[in-house]
Amino acid sequence: MPLIRLDRFISERGEFTRSRIKELAAKGQIRVNGAVVKKSDTKIDPDCDEVEVQGSRLSAERHRYILLNKPAGYVSSTEEHDGPSVMELVPPEMRTKNMFPAGRLDKDSLGALMLTDDGELAHRMLSPRKHIPKIYIVKLAHPFQSKYVDLFSEGITLSDGYQCLPAKVSSVESSETLAFIELSEGKYHQVKRMFAAVENHVEVLMRVSVGGLVLPEKLSFGESMELLHKDVENLFKPPDFNAFCREFSGVFSAILINI
Repeated sequence: MPLIRLDRFISERGEFTRSRIKELAAKGQIRVNGAVVKKSDTKIDPDCDEVEVQGSRLSAERHRYILLNKPAGYVSSTEEHDGPSVMELVPPEMRTKNMFPAGRLDKDSLGALMLTDDGELAHRMLSPRKHIPKIYIVKLAHPFQSKYVDLFSEGITLSDGYQCLPAKVSSVESSETLAFIELSEGKYHQVKRMFAAVENHVEVLMRVSVGGLVLPEKLSFGESMELLHKDVENLFKPPDFNAFCREFSGVFSAILINI
C-alpha cells in the first residue's frame, strides 16, 4: 500500500481532528514503531507501521466494528433526539468520528447492536435483498401458545394491514412466558406488533443474534467489544434457528428471567 500521512491515518481511525493530532505530535504523545514522532505529516506505511496515540495502539484496519449490548433507555442514533445516544456507551478509544449504529433497536429494547464506520457493510446488512435474520428473546405478558408457530410461519398481519414475512418462533422450556423469534425484516416495533396481533404483549425484548453473530454471554448490558473481520463475516452466515434455541435457551432465558 502507498505511504500516507500520519495525521490522515490517525484521523481515519479515531475522533481526533488534524489540528488535535498536530498538537499531540508536538507534545510527544504519538509514536510510530515505538519511536516518538513530532511531525504529523510524516509518511507511514499503514500495513506495516505500528502507531500509538497517547499510549493506545491504533488498528491497521481502516474501518472499525463494535458490538454493543444495548441497555434500555438509549436511542439507536448518533444524535440525542429522545434520550441519550448509544454512542455514549462506546469507550472513546473504540469510537471513530464517522461511527454510527448499523440498524436500530427501540429505546426500551435490549441486546445486540452493531456500530461501525463502514457504510458499505451497513448497506449490505440493511439491504432488503440480503434478509439477514435476527433472533430475539421476549418476555410475554401471557403464556406462549403452540398455535403461534403456525401463525407466525404463515406471516402475521399487523393492525395496519401490513403482511409480515414468515417468521419463526419457539417456546422456552424453562418459562411459559419466554419465547425466541427470528425475523428477516425490521419494521417499526415489529416484534411487539406481531405478538399484539395474536393478543399477547411483549414486556421485554432482547436481540441475541444478528445473522451468525451471537451476543456473547459475558458481554454485560452497556458493554461493547471490537469485532475482527472474521466475526463480521459471520453476519452473513445465519445459524439454524432450532439449533440456536436449543444451544442458547438456558443462557438467554436466565438473563430475561432476572430482568
